[in-house]
Amino acid sequence: MKIAIIGPGALGCLVAASLARSGEDVWLLDKVQDRAKKINNSGIRVEGIGEFSAKVRATCDAKDIGVCDLVIVCVKSYDTEEAVKEAKASIGENTLVLTLQNGLGNEEVIAEIVGPEKVVGGVTSHGSTYVGDGKVRHAGKGETIIGRWYTPAARKDVRKWYIPRRRLEEISALFKKSSFETKISDNIKEVIWSKLIINVGINALGALTRLKNGDLFKYEWTRNVMKQAVMEAVKVAKRRRISLVYSDPVKKIESVCSSSSDNACSMLQDVLDGQKTEIDYINGAIAAEGAALGVPTPVNSVLTDLVKALETGYGKQIGR
Repeated sequence: MKIAIIGPGALGCLVAASLARSGEDVWLLDKVQDRAKKINNSGIRVEGIGEFSAKVRATCDAKDIGVCDLVIVCVKSYDTEEAVKEAKASIGENTLVLTLQNGLGNEEVIAEIVGPEKVVGGVTSHGSTYVGDGKVRHAGKGETIIGRWYTPAARKDVRKWYIPRRRLEEISALFKKSSFETKISDNIKEVIWSKLIINVGINALGALTRLKNGDLFKYEWTRNVMKQAVMEAVKVAKRRRISLVYSDPVKKIESVCSSSSDNACSMLQDVLDGQKTEIDYINGAIAAEGAALGVPTPVNSVLTDLVKALETGYGKQIGR
């Protein structure tokens, strides 16, 4: 299968290298010329779990890639619109576009550009840390779940969103062959919200405390804040009539922290690198949804403000 992956960050490189190692025709679409050239010349090196290297072609121009069977979006949520527009030369009539991004709203943005009939929602619990250009550390394994995505309006006309199950099974088999445990869900929106709530509990706290996932659950203070942020998000989900895929969100987050104990969450990696975070699409999304629905979310609002203050203060903080 011919695959283009948008975004050569921690997850993008892990997915690209894993698919390439299993024999797929994999390309990386980058926006940085020097980095693309380096990956083209040296490939991708994966450290940590199952160390290996893989040859992957990279470019800054989707025309070099041509039309693909599958495009996988792995950029930060705030870059989704620009990145998908840049990739349009690789998106043909029969191309599916899978998002494995964090947060809310990515599927809607992609659907506006390529049409809902091409969009596959997805989440993954694999933990990956960016080490350098074309180098990542695979710090934790987890489940990957994909499924058809649709807007309420599009669902009224099945032709506007229906993707044959066999095509989802092809993607699932592709990931399984690459050692990604993968399932297909008929309720991907519930899965996305369930992953969002895990990120609500981990990401902002990791960024603010600079603790790895495994350490967040060790201390009473971080556990308390985590539980409060998560329960606010659960109340918002219930008001939206969204059922979560697990019965106990706190126990689920504890399990995720344990299985990815050595992983620095993506928001902490952004802070350490002095980069913009996805706070608006995670805790900020819960605060915004809560405000619209009349559900109080004080903890998520404070966490959002603190991370934004941290971003604004890059270069001004004592000790940096």
